Amino acid sequence: MALHVVSRSEPSTTADRCAREILETVPLVMRVVRAEMRRQGAQVVSVPQFRALAFVERHPGASLAGVAEHLGVTAPTASTIVDRLVRRRLVGRVPDPAERRRVALTLTPAGGRLFARMRSKARRQVAMRLARASAADLRKVAGALAVLDRLFREEARIIG
Repeated sequence: MALHVVSRSEPSTTADRCAREILETVPLVMRVVRAEMRRQGAQVVSVPQFRALAFVERHPGASLAGVAEHLGVTAPTASTIVDRLVRRRLVGRVPDPAERRRVALTLTPAGGRLFARMRSKARRQVAMRLARASAADLRKVAGALAVLDRLFREEARIIG
């Protein structure tokens, strides 16, 4: 696996190639992770429900609109997903005193425990696959991920 870190002096075609590779590779990784989650935890929560739990865990007090945007679904679809999590007592709804029509979503203790267990399993599965790479390749992956984190983290924080 040869990762190439782009320098600013290189032509934009290198950045374009890296962008294409990222957009092709990240979905492959996530497809494997989602398949593993479905295989191991389908009886627990669906992948969209897990993603909703992850969003609420990272954004305590999140709104339903925020969950919908994160999942890339309509508000009614997000509402159905959240309703199922609420019925299972994994997510709680807290009325927002400042805005009566808005409810803030929070993980319940049970939701937090379940999310932590599922995230840990997903990490172990990814780590098992990464363990097949050489130490040199793992250093390259770690370096490339650090670059991506630096380039995208602030904007991702701003957009939620």
